[in-house]
Amino acid sequence: MTVRTRFAPSPTGFLHIGGVRTALFNWLYARQHGGQFLLRVDDTDQQRNVEEALAPILHGFEWLGLDWDEGPVSSVAEGAGDKQSKGDFGPYFQSQRGEHYAAAVDQLLASGAAYRDYARPEEVQAEREAAEKAKESFVYSRQWRAETDADRARFEAEGREAVVRLLMPREGTLVLNDLVRGEVRFDWAREQDHVIQRADGSPIYHLATVVDDELMKISHVIRAEEHLSNTPRQVFIAEALGYTPPQFAHLPYVAEPGSKNKLSKRKLDKYLKNRDFAALNEKGQQIAARLGLETSAETFNPVIVDFYEQVGFLPEAILNYLLLLGWSLDDSREEFTVPEMIEHFSLGRVNKAPASFDPAKLLAFQDRAMQQVPAKQKTPRCLEMLKAAGLVSDPPACDTGPVVAGIVQAASDRLKVYGDILDYDDFFTADDQLAYDEKTWQKRMVKPDDAGPLLAKYREVLAKTPDASAEELEAGLKAFCESEGIGIGQIIHALRVATTGKGVGFGMFETLQLLGHERRLARIDHALARLSG
Repeated sequence: MTVRTRFAPSPTGFLHIGGVRTALFNWLYARQHGGQFLLRVDDTDQQRNVEEALAPILHGFEWLGLDWDEGPVSSVAEGAGDKQSKGDFGPYFQSQRGEHYAAAVDQLLASGAAYRDYARPEEVQAEREAAEKAKESFVYSRQWRAETDADRARFEAEGREAVVRLLMPREGTLVLNDLVRGEVRFDWAREQDHVIQRADGSPIYHLATVVDDELMKISHVIRAEEHLSNTPRQVFIAEALGYTPPQFAHLPYVAEPGSKNKLSKRKLDKYLKNRDFAALNEKGQQIAARLGLETSAETFNPVIVDFYEQVGFLPEAILNYLLLLGWSLDDSREEFTVPEMIEHFSLGRVNKAPASFDPAKLLAFQDRAMQQVPAKQKTPRCLEMLKAAGLVSDPPACDTGPVVAGIVQAASDRLKVYGDILDYDDFFTADDQLAYDEKTWQKRMVKPDDAGPLLAKYREVLAKTPDASAEELEAGLKAFCESEGIGIGQIIHALRVATTGKGVGFGMFETLQLLGHERRLARIDHALARLSG
């Protein structure tokens, strides 16, 4: 059997981190078995679709490297081959497959597995409320079921519109062998006569997904456990249409930080009470503000995948972390390359219990992955961030690349995400427009009586060393301190504020070397002028 899996996001909102975990497991299972992974957009509910959400969903898959294998041909570049990553295939859209669903509805009606129902919503609701009042399980009466053409004519004469419902069995048991949860049993009597087609003729999810899984030859449906309760009606539809249902695997959901409740895009205020989540969100908000991005809670927060690309995470770090949300190889190993994920993944090692989203652990994965990237490879991505923030020209000036490369090398493990390069905006600010952190300025420049005079004296020494390396600059400052009979701490803090506007940063002498002779002198002059003024 050829393994074929799929992921079917709805464009009703931006791509959820839990949804990506589900997509990853589908992708890994298909890749491990030499099969195919399909992307299918569930856009049958036009009233709930968010037009601007689709592009970020598709882009998110491309950024993460979760390539899909087939779909309608969208654009074929000359010699592009047959991979989606080269632009050959778009995803499937259920809104474009209506004829398949209409044919299935006709078949279900003809076989008696479904019926046209002319009940008004308030009439069904009244039956539901009566059952609740009587403390009984709700079972629809089928009072407005049209069994003949005469019934249809009578109901339509009353101005009623029909939906199509399944005629579900009311006795017996469905036994499902779930590849994650084991044997699961469902009593048919608990199933309602679910609607499969709206009054306007559009299909409901449960019908569309069954038809598409059959026509696309999906062998394994790997999805979140919230869909487990949908399985009986979908098995019923499949068997009524003469299909062989795929194998099912229902994954534990991704839970909130420190909780067993499902992670939601709509509970940001609650999650911000978690210190680690709040720290991650604040970091992202600061970077996004510098980039001029839209930062509303609906479109930009740590539950949404787009957040991580914008902030400058590595896609392989995201995938590595998500792999371990509900799956483990053993009790100790945590780091996997993508080929290693494909090699070791199995549904048999997926846990049944929910896995809590841990922002601190995700940042730790990102930090470790970032430190493994050679500085030479970080520089182009850092340049892109600086261009996006308007700190460097596009294309950059000739001397910009070496400066950025030097910052990347000097900052080293301070760069946790690519957006952290924006912390060094002072290197790309005009010397006479350098902004000073006011609290630090007062502490390091104003309050010490000797800060200004010492800095002015050191400026004279510094002026005589135009081509000094970081090591030579360090030796020169130490010699100056010895000649003045002071400790290095009496001047180095003022020197940092004068040349960067900040109280912290990477090595002072690497900073002076990267600024260059003329700029470090100009910045000291500017600071001294501000101090005297």
